[in-house]
Amino acid sequence: MAIRQLPPNLINRIAAGEVVERPASVVKELVENALDAGASRIDVIVRGGGLQLIRVSDDGAGMSARDLELAVERHATSKLDGEDLSHILTLGFRGEALPSIGAVARLAITSRAHDEAEAYRIDVDGGRQSTSKPAARAAGTDVEVRDLFYATPARLKFMKSERAETAAISDVVKRLALAHPEVAFSLSNGERMTLRLDACPPGLLDHALTRLGRILGSEFVEDAMPVSATRGPVRVEGYAGLPTLHRPNGLSIYLVVNGRPVRDRLIAGTVRAAYGDLVPRGRYPLVTLFVDIPPDEVDVNVHPAKTELRFRDANGVRSLLIGAVREALAAAGHRATASLAQKALQHMRPPGEAPPHPAYAPAPGEAPAGESRAPFYQSQVRSYVGSQRSAYRPPGSATFSDRAQAPLKGVAVPSADMRGGAASEEAPETYPLGAARAQVQDTFIIAQTSDALVIVDQHAAHERLVYERLKSGLENGGVARQLLLIPDIVELAPEAIDSLLGALGELEQFGLVIESFGPQAVAVREVPSLLGTCDTRTLLTDLAGILLEAEDGSGARALRDRLDHVLSTMACHGSVRAGRRLTPQEMNALLRDMEKTPFSGQCNHGRPTYVELKLTDIEKLFQRR
Repeated sequence: MAIRQLPPNLINRIAAGEVVERPASVVKELVENALDAGASRIDVIVRGGGLQLIRVSDDGAGMSARDLELAVERHATSKLDGEDLSHILTLGFRGEALPSIGAVARLAITSRAHDEAEAYRIDVDGGRQSTSKPAARAAGTDVEVRDLFYATPARLKFMKSERAETAAISDVVKRLALAHPEVAFSLSNGERMTLRLDACPPGLLDHALTRLGRILGSEFVEDAMPVSATRGPVRVEGYAGLPTLHRPNGLSIYLVVNGRPVRDRLIAGTVRAAYGDLVPRGRYPLVTLFVDIPPDEVDVNVHPAKTELRFRDANGVRSLLIGAVREALAAAGHRATASLAQKALQHMRPPGEAPPHPAYAPAPGEAPAGESRAPFYQSQVRSYVGSQRSAYRPPGSATFSDRAQAPLKGVAVPSADMRGGAASEEAPETYPLGAARAQVQDTFIIAQTSDALVIVDQHAAHERLVYERLKSGLENGGVARQLLLIPDIVELAPEAIDSLLGALGELEQFGLVIESFGPQAVAVREVPSLLGTCDTRTLLTDLAGILLEAEDGSGARALRDRLDHVLSTMACHGSVRAGRRLTPQEMNALLRDMEKTPFSGQCNHGRPTYVELKLTDIEKLFQRR
């Protein structure tokens, strides 16, 4: 077949395949045009998942009759001044969106410029353009798209359900609204308003959190830590959710670069790296970051939808983001998300029972709420108390003095007022995590503050403390070691032994000194002092597995790349186990160390270390409020 020039209408349909992927793509392009026009309010109406109708109205600059006719021509734009693509200050700049949409749908645009006496309307039906004609409208622009993809019916079978397409449109609007909190947004289906966001006053960290709460949820507002950092001309601001607040996917990571919402893999990976082991594997944090960078330091013209970027100094941006997020998380100290307590209380209620109304009081002669279920509750309570009586250990019980176990490693020696004595009995509110009152199942510490009950997972909490001390020791020249009086001889597979012996220097930095002991064993001479007495065989087996995961089999490279994993494994093996009975002094010392150790609200695997139940919530649980 001979080469031929394609007709303009076919060119527009081909271009629409890149620009107009689905209804959400249309909404994105039209809302971006409204933002570039300086709109202070944008209203979006969709029906049929956007396939039947999309209408975007704004109060922006508007267009004259001449500009309106040029706007539906390919590669016609008002957003580029000259031929410089390295200094783009607008969201759009290619001039492809409107003609591409008009090629596959029925497009109608009504607009009036602020300095014009009347409005004008133009229609594009499947690529066929009409002339502009007078219309009635206040200053601003209405863009109406009907019967999307009617001109290319083959595309319709690739669309998802109406619910899925509507959800995708909602996500696009939310991301653009989050990137521009100074603009009011609304989203509806013509009958019901699904999203309404008022404009926020200037000041991102001072006022935008209200909008973030409407988009990410109220629990994010309660658990958000402010992020702010500057390096040279690059500035990052925003909020990072506590590590214990996470989701099963990365849709709650919102990234904005120069006012442009992006899904850049570099930034998303950087955010995940900043949280590191603070978030469980396979889970994602809730984060909103706004990056301001000179336009000539970033290339936005690398993706058809302009959702990916290329930074000139990618390593510098990555370093700044990691440092800013880590600093914000460190400032949170031992805090854990407040939603954990609400989830715990929900599990305490019997199935199908709604939370009691706080204003409810029984009428005269009426049985108190829940009395009809009293036999059920009484039988459950008797059964539970009878089965758990032996597992309950109040501080000061004689059973503590009869134990014969080594002291708890990695926990500071408590002072007199931390030992469960009179001082902590009289003023538990002195400490954020309160004073230890009991140990349940030799696994959970029950502590009391002035207004709450705190339940601590002793293994998870101690694991984080040991881990942070191991990291601190490594950063300060090496982990402190203790010499074993009798070396432990550990038998392992030959490949595991080879991987460990190939990383002797790095293991020594971690406080672990081993040497070969025949063809199928190693001798453990020294271990990190923080680990105390641990199962060296299991520890070495896990460490060998980490080293063998390296693609090139290089132990040194594996240890450098998986440093945190190695330390986390050591901390897990060296921390107090569930089932270990603790003294009151050890329990209070553990609480005090948690309060001054960063990231102690979650263990090395991202699980929470404690749950705080407020007294008011407990009273509601028993219908006392």
